[in-house]
Amino acid sequence: MHRASIRSRLLAGAAASATLAALVAAVPAGAAPPASADAAAAPVAAALGDLDTDGEYTQRFLELYDKIHDPANGYFSDQGIPYHAVESLMVEAPDNGHETTSEAYSFWLWLETSYGQVTGDWEPFNDAWATLEAYMIPTTENQPTNGAYDPGSPATYAAEHNHPSGYPSELDSGVTVGSDPLAGELSQTYGTDEIYGMHWLADVDNVYGYGAAPGSGELLGPDHEGTSYINTFQRGPEESVWETIPQPSIDDFSYGGEFGYLDLFTADPQPAKQWKYTNAPDADARAVEAAYWANKFATEQGQPEAVAETVGKAAKMGDYLRYSLFDKYFKTPGCDSPSCPAGSGRDSAHYLLSWYYAWGGALDEQAPWAWRIGSSHAHFGYQNPMAAWALANDPDLVPDSATADDDWSKSLDRQVELFQWLQSPEGGIAGGATNSWDGAYAERPAGTSTFYGMAYDEAPVYHDPPSNEWFGMQGWGVERIAQLYHETGDERAKDILDSWVPWVISHITVSEDDWQIPSNIAWTGQPDTWDPENPGDNSGLSVEVTGYGQDVGVAGALARTLMYYAAASGDTQAQQVSHDLLDALWTQSSDPLGVATTETRGDYGRFDDVLTEPDGDGVYVPEGWSGTMPNGDVIEPGVSFIDIRSFLRDDPEWDKVQAHLDGGPEPEFTYHRFWAQTAVATALADYDRLFGDVVEPPEDVEAPTAPQDLTATADGTTVELSWTASTDDVRVTGYDVTRDGEVVAGVGGTTISFTDAGLEESTEYTYAVTAHDAAGNVSAASDAVTVTTGEGEVDPPAGACTAELSIANSWSGGYQGAITVTGGGEGVQGWQVTVPDGLTTSNMWGGRLADGVVTPESWNADLGADQTATVGFIGNGAAPAAQELDCTGTVPAG
Repeated sequence: MHRASIRSRLLAGAAASATLAALVAAVPAGAAPPASADAAAAPVAAALGDLDTDGEYTQRFLELYDKIHDPANGYFSDQGIPYHAVESLMVEAPDNGHETTSEAYSFWLWLETSYGQVTGDWEPFNDAWATLEAYMIPTTENQPTNGAYDPGSPATYAAEHNHPSGYPSELDSGVTVGSDPLAGELSQTYGTDEIYGMHWLADVDNVYGYGAAPGSGELLGPDHEGTSYINTFQRGPEESVWETIPQPSIDDFSYGGEFGYLDLFTADPQPAKQWKYTNAPDADARAVEAAYWANKFATEQGQPEAVAETVGKAAKMGDYLRYSLFDKYFKTPGCDSPSCPAGSGRDSAHYLLSWYYAWGGALDEQAPWAWRIGSSHAHFGYQNPMAAWALANDPDLVPDSATADDDWSKSLDRQVELFQWLQSPEGGIAGGATNSWDGAYAERPAGTSTFYGMAYDEAPVYHDPPSNEWFGMQGWGVERIAQLYHETGDERAKDILDSWVPWVISHITVSEDDWQIPSNIAWTGQPDTWDPENPGDNSGLSVEVTGYGQDVGVAGALARTLMYYAAASGDTQAQQVSHDLLDALWTQSSDPLGVATTETRGDYGRFDDVLTEPDGDGVYVPEGWSGTMPNGDVIEPGVSFIDIRSFLRDDPEWDKVQAHLDGGPEPEFTYHRFWAQTAVATALADYDRLFGDVVEPPEDVEAPTAPQDLTATADGTTVELSWTASTDDVRVTGYDVTRDGEVVAGVGGTTISFTDAGLEESTEYTYAVTAHDAAGNVSAASDAVTVTTGEGEVDPPAGACTAELSIANSWSGGYQGAITVTGGGEGVQGWQVTVPDGLTTSNMWGGRLADGVVTPESWNADLGADQTATVGFIGNGAAPAAQELDCTGTVPAG
């Protein structure tokens, strides 16, 4: 599946919620954002001559910054709102590129933070927050009935369902919900019952025509010229963006069906007109994180007052962000049925940044009511321990509420522990945890591992595509761990990075004319149940990289993560890889608008998908339900994504999609996502800041120590080798195994064993092992060991396994391939696959290649009947044809 479709639901805060909703803002419709008080009162910015702007990477940052801010390039609307992308025909989390997200705003704050650090000018940072406050945080008019909210009864329970066809979901007042411990404190602290948090999605140009405008309590319709709050995801983990029905966040029944859009989601015989918003906590946390760094940089420049008011607003946002630390219906962790205990006080807190929090209420102020919920689902990629640390420890960011610093202190520890719990032996971080199995507090499958009572969930929140398949979550999540390590020296963060960094580096390829990073990953197994006093080794959890690509935003995040780690640890290899990746992005992927690469969008074949099976793909509309969009598009059973978004047919790039729908090739697009440009830009600014004048990493000339204690054991015609790991001043990146003086295998730097199979009977062999590092320094050889094989074994029976070679993509001088091994009717214990003559690789994962034979890793050697294992690799030269390969193995006894 294409990379962009894999991230197509990263921001869907309400994806699995039965009662959630849409957008937010804060000024009268069409008004310009208010000038920041800081901008007016700030002292004169530090002169450019007082700051070092001459560095090569700083100059690149400023060049990219100018491209992003050039009105001709189209990154911002006429109101000064950042679009999700320059291009409008785009479907991923937003369903067109000219929507915006709280994610985009948070990245914009980061961009202006870097600009302030480089130039000393903090007015753009303050203006970015003012725009965020004006257009993404609901005003009093947008959330008018919060005063009727009852913290003792936050919301009425409605189960989530695994497929959209399970909706509308029945409201069930018989399920007890817990009490909200935050509402009273927040109201007392700020003198209001309103929520200070961003809604996640807005229709910047009011293309849909709802006119759910900032500062309005009703829909202003298609004539409104300005941004409009909308929502899409509402119906469980299988609701892909391709299956959503866009709705306004203010539903006054002007559009849709008899009751607007409300009865598509919850079953209420007489729903009231209402407002509803959904917060994406990772975006608010990223905004707080940016404010921390802005305050740090401005203080170092001697002008903390330049950002003080905005930093205070970030602290306030962090106060309300605590709603994401609680279970959806304020139930206690460990819940495995709807009747599980309701919480009171802090016993409903899981202290993780969950997938969303949401709030809503009646539009009718004469019959007021309101609700609030947290979320039971937590993805590691949403965690932000750096923001938690700042909210708990930075005097300028600790929120005003009495219990906020304690909540964030607990959250910091819990978030770091989540990373530790989810880390695989290879280094990658797995999905997350839930307190509400199947979104309905269902009983967890037997044997499911847990984290403080929450159940392990490989793909939290959404499954089409799986939420931890997109590699960008690794960059987003671990970047914050790296910042925490850099700022605080947290040893837990260092331990996580010490394992993660080598794994990531081993999958990054940079040459003079090409670069590749992972795009997709796949998971098997699960972590051990978490015991903070005695963490397990997670030997039953494993990850493999299943695809590579050129996502410039993810590359920027990876470079930034590696450089924070390198700056804190002195790891020259991590600095070198970040340096090379940034250079490749700049020299190979720059264009007049920014940094971008061409993407093939096979997922665009879903534009005209129609639901044909009860649990299939396509837009689900309940039988008998009908309604209309503001432009007249009909919503009824049998419609497709494009049927209720006919305006997309007028897009100048639509012809490419239509040609594909008519049977032509998959369309290609070049996209300039706002967040991706910012990820690259801020990495460029950080490189000069972190490494100063020494932009080239110091040369590594020290070789690893020789491997020790090499042993060899023969079993028939197979020899098992093991040795004690070498050490290096930077890092051991691999070992070469020689047999009778010839290299027969290479293994990764964390592997200290090798299996040599298929040898001659009754033959003497001599082995040795050398270690090498990333700079190519090679150790002395280990002491040699000699072993004699025994008699040959009977050939494994035919049918123990099958294997198939496939080619994912190719380029000049190389290609990406995969070997899929399938267990036969009785399964297989141990297997080996003979590859085409002459096949060589520069990188292989999930198996080992030696003498034309691929053998498994320990974790994928045994396969059940029809169970598969995938060995991926980067091949050298021209790709062979896809074909079946010879596979042999042992059928399990009995």
